Amino acid sequence: MIRNYQPSDLEVIMDIANRAWREIRRYSRQALGDRISGLLHTAGDDASKGLEVKTWIENNPDCVRVCEENGRIVGFITFRMGCGSCIGEIMNNAADPECGMKGIGQQMYRDVLDLFRANGMKAARVVTGLDDAHAPARRAYERAGFDRSLRFITYYKELE
Repeated sequence: MIRNYQPSDLEVIMDIANRAWREIRRYSRQALGDRISGLLHTAGDDASKGLEVKTWIENNPDCVRVCEENGRIVGFITFRMGCGSCIGEIMNNAADPECGMKGIGQQMYRDVLDLFRANGMKAARVVTGLDDAHAPARRAYERAGFDRSLRFITYYKELE
């Protein structure tokens, strides 16, 4: 069941985010090194994604949906609409990596894409990494029908 966010959901969502991004944070640290990783994720690899999601939710509580199964939160999705155009954007989202259920992401994407359509959005976008740690996310977005892309690279340099 997909439903609107409630403030009592926050701690569970933060926990899911931190666990779901574990491999991505590990990859990021290997690629960037400890110093740059520490600058990017000041709360540490195990807590930074949850805090990032918390900040978004506190500022945009109407732009969060929760997937619940038998009274248990098994996923969340954040999004925004418009932003000066008619494009909706799927932002941070994750299924609980330990819930053992398939199809959570697809349910959430379908729900938010329907919400975009109902609010006059003409297109949807989502941004994700090109590294191996993001491969499951890319496959999920492709299954949801995202079929056009632009490629980017972000460079970093340590400064003395």
